[in-house]
Order: sequence, then structure tokens, then C-alpha cells
Amino acid sequence: MIEEADIFSRERQGFIDSIATKSFNTIVSYQRDIKAFVQYLSKENILRLNEVNSKWVQKYAAACHKQGLSGRTIARRVSAVKAWFRYLLKTGAVVENPVVGINVPKSRQRLPRVLDVDQMNFLLRGNGNSIYEKRDLAMWELLYSSGLRVSELASSDIADVDLAAHEIKVLGKGNKERVVPIGRSALSAIAIWFSVRPTFQTSEVETACFLTHNGRRMTSRNIQLRLRRWAKKFGLDESVHPHMLRHSFASHMLESSGDLRAVQELLGHSNISTTQVYTHLDFQHLANVYDAAHPRAKRRGS
Repeated sequence: MIEEADIFSRERQGFIDSIATKSFNTIVSYQRDIKAFVQYLSKENILRLNEVNSKWVQKYAAACHKQGLSGRTIARRVSAVKAWFRYLLKTGAVVENPVVGINVPKSRQRLPRVLDVDQMNFLLRGNGNSIYEKRDLAMWELLYSSGLRVSELASSDIADVDLAAHEIKVLGKGNKERVVPIGRSALSAIAIWFSVRPTFQTSEVETACFLTHNGRRMTSRNIQLRLRRWAKKFGLDESVHPHMLRHSFASHMLESSGDLRAVQELLGHSNISTTQVYTHLDFQHLANVYDAAHPRAKRRGS
């Protein structure tokens, strides 16, 4: 068996170079998924790309299923292989795309976990006694107020926040910039944090909106750990993470407004199908209320 690292390395790198404008996480995901497929081909002694046909792709999907991978993971892996072969077809490295028409098992869509309005109010009731609490409360308010990703929060600079205009400039996935509003509670919390931020500042060149105790930019991991500690302090049973605040923002906005397009813009989703998951969440909430309230509405298994 030929070592995996020696197989199709030039063709793989060419594809990765062609998607250089995509986000770092997307590129890493493509690299990982295509590498897994190439490893499979190596074990099967497939040494030429034109030997790969739909039968081998189907066998690969079946092998992934035998490994216990979810339908969602298998679909993502096959999608990466399909994108790779589209590139290979375009560059003339192969004469056909063997992944076209391949069906993979689908997993039941997993709905995002959200906090309800009462839980969010409970989480954000901190009074910010210490300077660390002032910083943390400003972060949680901004995540929930503007629906930011944790990476967007971590990468935000002071110059991105316009308190007078009640908005923040955000650099999202694929380096797409958007401007989103900041709510009244978040504005107040941010203003308080900005008033004490100089006590954290150790370098005049640090432009980060949120700083650690030693004056460095807060990382996504820093933020995750602080939120987990904060939630535990206030007795929330769930394992709260920053993306739950983004999910809660989207769910509550959609529930109140019903404007899917507006929520899509606020979240920075390039495809509205990504935003539509929150319509399922809203229906699930309504169905639960219906089941609980109507004496003859109990659905089987509810």
C-alpha cells in the first residue's frame, strides 16, 4: 500500500489553494475530509484519480457508516470530495465527477439549544461588582443583543463599536463585513466596561474591545470558559456556551418578528436555509405550548 501522504498531494494542494479566500475553519474541514477519503483510496490501492468511480464513493460512504459516523458527517465528507472532484474536472485532472448523483444517509436535523427569555434575563442579571464582571457582562449582553459568533466577539476592536450610532461593525465568515445594532442594555454594559478598560490596558497598541487581566485580547476559549463559570455562578443547570446566546438571539428575534430575512441579515448567514432552522425551533415551542394547553391535543409520544 502506498503511503497516503504520497498520493494525490499535488492535486489536493491545488484545490486547497483554489479555496484560499474561504474561512480558516472551512479550509481545515476540507483538508481533513479529503485526507480521510484519500486514506481510504490508499487502503484500497487506488493509485490514479481516474480509477475513482461512483462505486468507490458509495463504498467509502458505506465504510464511514460502518465506523459509526453520523449521516451528517458522512454527507459533509462526501460533499468535500464532490467539491474536490469539481476542481479536478475543471483543471482536466479527471474526465468525470464520480460523486454526482451519490446519495448519502441523512441524519435528523439537530436543533440548536437555546435559553428562553426568562433564562436569558436570569443570566444577564449580574450587577458587575468587579471589573471582571463588568467586562464579562458587557460580552454576554453584546453576544445576545447582536447575535455575534464568539469568534466575532473575540476579534472585535474598540473602533468597531459606535456607541453613538448604537451599532457594531463585524467581520464574519468569509471575511464578510456587516453592521448590526446594539440594544440599550448592551450599550449600557459596554459603556461601563469601556470606563474601566484602561485598568486592563498594558500596551497602547492593543486595539481589542475585550481584554484579559494581562492586557491581551480575549480569545474564543477565554470567553467560553468565562461564560461557563458565569452560568454556574448563577445556578443554570445547562452547559451554557457562547453560541447558545447567538441561537437565543435568533430564536427570540424570529419568534417576535417573524421576519426570516431580517434575522438572516443580522446573523450574517449567506444562505437563508441556515437561518430556517430557527423556524423549526419556533414551531417546536408552539407545539409544546399547544400540547400543554389543549386538553385533547396530546400527541402520541409527546
